[in-house]
Amino acid sequence: MGAGFTWTAGRVARRALVAGAAALVAGGGGAGDRAGAPPVRPGERIGHGLTARIRGFDPIAAGDAASAAAYAKIYEGLVQYAYLPRPYELEPLLAESMPEVSSDGLTYTFRLRPGIHFSDDPCFAATGGRGRELVAGDFVYSILRVADAKNASPGWWVFQDRLAGLDGFRARSAGREPTDYDAPVEGLRAPDARTLVLRLTRPCPPLLHLLTLHYAAAVPREAVERYGAEFGNHPVGTGPFALAAWRRNYRVEYVRNPAWRAHGRVERYPARGGPGDEAAGLLADAGREIPFVDRLVQYVVGDPSTQWQMLLRGPLLQAAVSRDDADAAIGPDGALDPDLRARGLELVREPTLDVYYLGFNMDDPVVGPNRALRQAMTCAFDTAEWERFHGGRARRPDGPVPPGAAGHAPRAPPFPFDPDRAKRRLEEAGYPGGIDPATGRRLTLTLEIADADNPEIRQSTDLLCRFMDRIGIVVRPSYNNRPAFFDKIARRQAQMFRLSWVADYPDAENFLQLFYSPNASPGPNRSNYRNPEYDALYERLRTMPDSPERTELAGRMVDLVMRDAPWILMHQPVYIGVRKAALRNHKHHAFPCAAEKYYRVEGRP
Repeated sequence: MGAGFTWTAGRVARRALVAGAAALVAGGGGAGDRAGAPPVRPGERIGHGLTARIRGFDPIAAGDAASAAAYAKIYEGLVQYAYLPRPYELEPLLAESMPEVSSDGLTYTFRLRPGIHFSDDPCFAATGGRGRELVAGDFVYSILRVADAKNASPGWWVFQDRLAGLDGFRARSAGREPTDYDAPVEGLRAPDARTLVLRLTRPCPPLLHLLTLHYAAAVPREAVERYGAEFGNHPVGTGPFALAAWRRNYRVEYVRNPAWRAHGRVERYPARGGPGDEAAGLLADAGREIPFVDRLVQYVVGDPSTQWQMLLRGPLLQAAVSRDDADAAIGPDGALDPDLRARGLELVREPTLDVYYLGFNMDDPVVGPNRALRQAMTCAFDTAEWERFHGGRARRPDGPVPPGAAGHAPRAPPFPFDPDRAKRRLEEAGYPGGIDPATGRRLTLTLEIADADNPEIRQSTDLLCRFMDRIGIVVRPSYNNRPAFFDKIARRQAQMFRLSWVADYPDAENFLQLFYSPNASPGPNRSNYRNPEYDALYERLRTMPDSPERTELAGRMVDLVMRDAPWILMHQPVYIGVRKAALRNHKHHAFPCAAEKYYRVEGRP
């Protein structure tokens, strides 16, 4: 959209979009949405939403956000993040209370809630298919599955070098013989059915945060052994929902877990929230039994404009506002268009804890050893133009640890946008004017991209390439499907790549681990950054409780990373979405906490 765009023109576009949506609703549709799905019972309360492509339902098998959100509906762990309070707070889930922690910080003792059952499934032959009660041994087994080298779980980093004896178990599991899941592990014990004891090798302040992750969720051994390689298609959990139908890459459908009602399990909506929650009506259901919805239907729709139209024509209850639709939805005052408000839509704007970056492969012979080149490209990144492109949905972070994470300290980035400085640094890097003296031609670099079917990704990638073209560097995008993209990164074949880190927990350590050299690919240190000074500081920080001293240490680590520039920090997203007034109890949550179990749908969406 050019500079000649005016508010009046935008108003016309907004009215046209609303009118078009009304026509879609009047034209009906939606009846076919239930094709092939289990029949809907009269009076059933249904929530319609969005998801992304997921690999399956085995919680040890994937590390992407969409899969984590799917797992959270079916599987549960010992602790979770409370739904409403901000900053985020931990609370017990399957644990009866928060754990007892020894004075040396090495032993955590959990007591499990009684009466928690897995959903009914044929795998429970001993009970005739009726879901059995959860026991502490289920957590022992589930953590051992993550540690089993044969499973190649991307979640091994959660427990690596943390639980006594677990690394030894992993080493033994790498052999050809079947893994012995009954072998004792010192740091992982279940002395009785309701007691779980974790013994650490060193203090680990973020341990409880780590235990909120799906890698620490309880799965029944019977299901894994019955279904084998197909276990990911036959999830059996204790969570609020059970899988009802799955059309891969198209639609996922869940139903309220019947095991809760069958075994008398009662969970209630929270009675305590954060600032403004009561005024926003988020505590109106305090103390009521959850889940409120009987069925969840989620669609895989990659195109943001299609998502927006699905929201407007309904039954979709909420959707993010894409860059292309922002002008049609939000006025110049930042408020939702009055016509959309009149249709019962509400605007949601929340900061996230995610960081989007362009990563350099430090093993690459061109970009890896040339710090001045990476710094020059960082100075060439036009923050103001990038933020304009994203229409207020992005802000450039001041470091890899975003605001909102414990240990974040504001600081001035050492290489802000400065084209003249970028050109000087490029000359110092050995490429004056972008010319490679070895060839006499412009330096050409390759940028690996996933999600090639996303038009916004393609457009923003073109913008990135223009930034670098201004200083004489040619950046050629290479578009991949997601498996091929991650395979290149894991095998260290990507010269540069676009990626993001979605916070696992709200702490600096979760972001700073992305530069720790033992976490290099295929681990989360995708850039394969190595700095002995940084590693030494990280090993100190990882055992320190939250404190001013720890925050100062985190700041020193950030300074090292920003100087070495293994990333170009692109932005921290700001979530801007629209929801229907029929969706009650909705509050944007940064973590996969099965937020849908708190949602209530009033009337017809």
